[in-house]
Amino acid sequence: MHATTTIKSISMKRVLSLGLVALGALVTASAQAAAPGITGPTFNLQAKDAYITQPDGQSVYSWGYGCNGTPGGFAPAAISGTCNEMQLPGPTLIVTEGQTVTVTLTNSLPAAAGPTSILFPGFNVTTSCGAATPVGVQGLLTCEAAQGGTVTYTFTPGSPGTRAYYSGTQGDLQVEMGLFGAIIVLPANQVDGKSCKDTLAPAGANAQAMAKWGEKDFRLSTSAFGHASTCYDREYLFQFSEMDPAIHIAALEQVTAKAGCVAGAMGCSLDVPTEPYHPAYFMINGRSMPDDMDANYAPMYPHQPYNGNPHMHPGEISLLRIIGQGRWQHPFHEHANHVRILARDGNLLLSPNGNLAGPLMFTTTTTPGMAMDGLFYFTGKGLNWDMYGHNPASADANAKLPCTPDANGYNTIAPTAINYFEWCQDHNKPMQAAPFGDVPAGGPVTLPDPNIFKNGAWYGGSPYLGPNATARATFGSCSGSGCSATGTTPPSGTIANSPSLEAGYAFMWHSHNEREITTNNIFPGGMLMMMLVDSREFVIDESQ
Repeated sequence: MHATTTIKSISMKRVLSLGLVALGALVTASAQAAAPGITGPTFNLQAKDAYITQPDGQSVYSWGYGCNGTPGGFAPAAISGTCNEMQLPGPTLIVTEGQTVTVTLTNSLPAAAGPTSILFPGFNVTTSCGAATPVGVQGLLTCEAAQGGTVTYTFTPGSPGTRAYYSGTQGDLQVEMGLFGAIIVLPANQVDGKSCKDTLAPAGANAQAMAKWGEKDFRLSTSAFGHASTCYDREYLFQFSEMDPAIHIAALEQVTAKAGCVAGAMGCSLDVPTEPYHPAYFMINGRSMPDDMDANYAPMYPHQPYNGNPHMHPGEISLLRIIGQGRWQHPFHEHANHVRILARDGNLLLSPNGNLAGPLMFTTTTTPGMAMDGLFYFTGKGLNWDMYGHNPASADANAKLPCTPDANGYNTIAPTAINYFEWCQDHNKPMQAAPFGDVPAGGPVTLPDPNIFKNGAWYGGSPYLGPNATARATFGSCSGSGCSATGTTPPSGTIANSPSLEAGYAFMWHSHNEREITTNNIFPGGMLMMMLVDSREFVIDESQ
């Protein structure tokens, strides 16, 4: 017996049209990321089987944690969430430092799967196996729930941060099948905006800009930890995992063959080989590229609710919550900047004087079960051209906006301006003046031909940020006295959006293990997504 094959709504033409480019126009505003999950402090979960989908059309038999009934709530408040009875990864549990957390797990897996459990590394856990009337059976690593039974885990998080949870029973099979998830511990004492340090923008400037353009706040907290240097503007959770379909096919065959058997009886158990291990699917939050770019809670992925699609404006600080799930190490590279590591497994990295001591990482490499929190930002400094396409000869008033540098050289004096956080050293410096930016002619970069198919749907044709920047940035020639108002800049816009709606930068974030950016050996796919930089006036809506 083989895993069921389904035909997905996405076409291979769309898959093949995604190119390896850095500059592009953006997708629709509905496909945003965040760190959605369910809130406690009491959680009722179950382990159950279902099918997840892959971009190659496969529907893969899997196990996962899900909600056993309606959860206590969803977060962030701006997102309308759901929690299925089985999902992969499991529900993100959002709790608060110092708050007593209770997780009750019901084993709804097939009888032949045997008992199951949850490990919460980094916490001192009390289980129902230690009660006078125990519920559950003590296993090798923790208290386990028999098929149809329950077990309860209680702990009090002593520090904030991001951590993994996963099955502590026959981990080589159960974690591979999908029994893992994330727990986010919010600080008990969040840092208010006025007390934040080491932020790029002046206090309150980003809040003013968000209010001006009508953006909602999708953060779970104002700071990752109770430390003034851990404030952030946006946050995203990424869980990296891999899957060997041969193991899942074998598990389905045996579960089907043993249907109706009595749990624990002779012959009512699985004997699925987990070696040799040859994963063919590589996932971010349970989805592969391009599925991970669709919205959170998209109805076509009922058992894979979380996406991977970070958006930001120049100058905003994004908190990245990163977890390595599964069995392989995953070297993930975030283009456009390094990631400043704040903490590993909930342990804030500080120097003796109390300053941040975490390294700047070119690649955030995760080993199985390891979690890290880090800060990332994009500013445009170093591009060597005016990314907003200002042009003093243009009739467009927005093309003549001034750039007043702050002490660091950025335009933060006017937080509600379209060119907020422009790097003023490059103000009024057109890319195409030398000409069209070609390196042989003295420009900072050579633009790819937008008519060549390999550049893909993510290439917008323009090196400028903002829906109108392409039109106002056209220069015929430049001299010491300025630039003429005639000339040609390649048109902006993609299949998804026209130039009049939105145009920005797309940076590919991907595994540096090249095999992991394929789906069943077909590129592009797997552990790959796009980080999208929007101009300030474009409203980033991270709700579904």
